[in-house]
This record gives sequence, C-alpha cells and structure tokens, in this order.
Amino acid sequence: MSPKSGPIRVCLVAPKAYPLFSPKVEEVFGGAEVDLYFLATELAKDPGFQVSVIVADYGQAQVETREGVTLIKGLDLRRGTLSGMIRLWGAFRKAGADIYLIKTVSPGVPWLALFCKVHRKAFVYRTSSAPQYDRAFRRRHPILGKAFDWALHRALVVLAQSAEVASALQQDVGVSTVQVIANGHRLAPLQALPREVVLWVGRSDRMKRPDLFIDLATRLPHERFTMICQRATGDEDYPALVDRARAVPNLQFIERVPFDQIDPWFQRAKVFVNTSDSEGFPNTFIQAAQWAVAIISLNTDPDQFLVRHQCGLCAEGSFDRLAEGLHFMLHQDRFVELGHNARRYVEQTHDICRIVEKYKQVLLGLV
Repeated sequence: MSPKSGPIRVCLVAPKAYPLFSPKVEEVFGGAEVDLYFLATELAKDPGFQVSVIVADYGQAQVETREGVTLIKGLDLRRGTLSGMIRLWGAFRKAGADIYLIKTVSPGVPWLALFCKVHRKAFVYRTSSAPQYDRAFRRRHPILGKAFDWALHRALVVLAQSAEVASALQQDVGVSTVQVIANGHRLAPLQALPREVVLWVGRSDRMKRPDLFIDLATRLPHERFTMICQRATGDEDYPALVDRARAVPNLQFIERVPFDQIDPWFQRAKVFVNTSDSEGFPNTFIQAAQWAVAIISLNTDPDQFLVRHQCGLCAEGSFDRLAEGLHFMLHQDRFVELGHNARRYVEQTHDICRIVEKYKQVLLGLV
C-alpha cells in the first residue's frame, strides 16, 4: 500500500459482535467478538483512525454508528453460505477500508483474503481458539484447512493471542509474520464486595463442558455455585442441561446476563472455573482477573500464565484434580492472594489502553 493522508480506515469483520454494541439484542456472541469490540471502540477514540465493523443482520439499519464505530450490516446468518458470501463481499466494498482484520476460522477468512488481493487492500488475521491452528484441524477439515492456510499466507501480518498459538502457526502452517498481542479489556478500579460464590460463565457449547461444572457443585455441597450459561446456537440439549443444573441445591443457574451487566457477578466470586476442552485465551479469564478473582481451569492455561503469575491452577485435564484444586483454593481463603495476583497480572498485560497502542504500531506499519 502507498502512503495516504487523512485517517487510516480500518475494518474489522465480526458478524456476531452486534449484540455487544446493542445490548438489547439477546443473541449469542463469543470471546472473539468481545476482543474485537474492545479493539474497535478503543481504536475509534483516536482521530487518526476511522473504524468500521461488519456485523450480521439483526434487523438493524444498513449502516449506523455506535461508540464512534461505523457498523455495516453484512451477511444474514439465517441464510445459506452463497448468499452470505455475496452480501459479505458487498459489505467489504461498502467499508472502503485500507486495512481489513478478521478473527475466526471460517470460509469468511479466505473470502476476505481474496477481496484484499483483488482490491489491493491490507489483510490482517487475528487468532482465536488454539486447536484450530494445528495439523489435526487440517485433517478434520481438509478443504477449509487449505483455503484457510492460503489466507494466512496472504496476510501482511498475523496477530496471535499467545506465544503458544504463534509457535503453532509458525511450525504447523509455516506462517512467519506472526506477532503476539494479548487480548485487551477496559479496566475499572476494584470495589470491595463480599466474595460469595464459585462462578462459571459461558455458552452451552459442548466443548465448554458446562456439565462438568454441575458435577463440581455436587462434589462440594457446602459451597455456593453460580452458573451463567446462555444457550449456544443449535444446542438441542440445553433444556436438559438447565433441568439438571436447577436440581442441584447449592447451584444457582442463570440463563443469560447481558455483557454490560456481567461485572457484578465476577465481583462477588471467590473463584472462576473454566471447564472447556480447549480455548485460545478466554476473555472470561481477563474478566475474572480484573476483579481479583482466582481462576481454576480444567485444560486451558495459555503460556502457563496461571502458574507463572500465581493467578490460579490448571488441572491438566483431570476432573479429580479440578475438584481437589478448587477445594485447596477455597480452604483458608487461599483464593484471596491468588485473586490479587490475577489483578496485578491483568493490569500489566491486558489493559486495552496499552494494548491498542501495540495495534496502532502494527496498523501504521501497514500503510
């Protein structure tokens, strides 16, 4: 790209991010959308950048502005892939950006890479879930895997959430232009509230293993547990999960809390539990850490930060170790010190005010 005058136009592609900009829309989103939402809104505060986000069709206007970000309606998630791809291409053109960034593993990635190649735009990729970047993923999805790899090699830069993912991309995919930038969150001053519950927050996706948190509550009947679990798209087993959770006396089950109202639940937590089979860098870890909540995880510990920074524990896949570790953290209020360590870690590593400056350096380097 040649040098330009005026603000740098940056377009983020995040179809399911619209409910974050419009909390009245009660639809599902994930950590990838949270990451890009914070990036978009913080970057938009700088007059040197003009930020747009391509979102899905939730019945809103074709174009609107929220929090300084231009939202462009793209694909309709209820329609077929071909129709979606056509609408996405039109949305890419409408954005008229200098730089396009996407964070997912989907047909939209090679589609955006092709658009940027045809129109000579800068293409940037941001990583999400860690297992999607190893060889096993490509064996399971050979066609998408090849198209995805082609797109990654077309990217002017790939931005990884952790050093582990960056290493996997370099070794398994052969991508050399990888930089590590942590997820960024807005951090507020700590508030002293009573710590009352063991908390789980997420969608009912099978890979997140919400059933194991119910098992955990039955293991520790004298502790109070709270589970905030929104129904995942297409989850036919959700009613059974709800019935099972509500049958446990010491477990409070809540189907949904809007993202802009979730903080008080973390503020009252002793420990945050993650039961997922695998993840990239869960934004719920950052949400917990910013409110000085200790973390215990069944499998996920990106770059071993839980152990290295003494923010919590990782059970390395063992449910028994998860239960034992939780009991250890709760005994004699050991979770308090771990929680304070987590707060120090998140202030040093995940403050969006610092993270956005790293993005700006990358984006300025592309134009």
